[in-house]
Amino acid sequence: MPPPRLYPLGDRALVVEFGQGIDAAVNARVHALAALLDAEPLPGVVDLIPAYATLTLVYAPSAFADAGRAPYDTLCGHLRARLARLEAWTPPPAHTVEIPVCYGGEYGPDLDEVARHAGLAAEEVVARHAAPRYRVYLLGFAPGYPYLGGLDPRLAAPRRATPRRRCPAGSVAIGGEQTGVYPLETPGGWNLIGRTPRRLFLPGAEPPCLLAAGDEVRFVPITPAQYAAWSAA
Repeated sequence: MPPPRLYPLGDRALVVEFGQGIDAAVNARVHALAALLDAEPLPGVVDLIPAYATLTLVYAPSAFADAGRAPYDTLCGHLRARLARLEAWTPPPAHTVEIPVCYGGEYGPDLDEVARHAGLAAEEVVARHAAPRYRVYLLGFAPGYPYLGGLDPRLAAPRRATPRRRCPAGSVAIGGEQTGVYPLETPGGWNLIGRTPRRLFLPGAEPPCLLAAGDEVRFVPITPAQYAAWSAA
């Protein structure tokens, strides 16, 4: 792969760009660098924001007051030293999270439409959706919303022509070639195929988000009775 590109984002952030678009290998490099910088923090860096193909480092300019160079230039120097070690560094194994999902019916009103689009039975859509281990490419859109990579290409479906004003919290959805989970009740245009009783975002918890970028997700089909029991517990 070509070397990453570094560029500033305002006066207190630096972006490391590994490529373009949605690519599993590129995203793996993003998360590898994030894990390296989490294990060996750079001075002055206060936050790391991974995305599909970029990692943004947010830094405090005041931390570089005695460096003798502009904070951005100083941070670039530190970062290039880390990047030189990246290919030889082994990141820790991904954290796997199981998410129970009740598919179809009132929990997934668009399941049959996705099945028709794919030319499959609804049961086959469920089986294919629950089969992979998904990589959390990034969190975005709403607090704790995971954009997941690894969807079976057969299940790709266009977003709804008219978005819903309300997608219930926990809704599991497909939009284009991606799948995700709505952590809160929000508007949304993805196809709702199921719902989980697990809470993906709890503001008072530490950390507040169930998932983190770089985690792996496995969906586990459950029955409506199991959904009700989980919710009651």
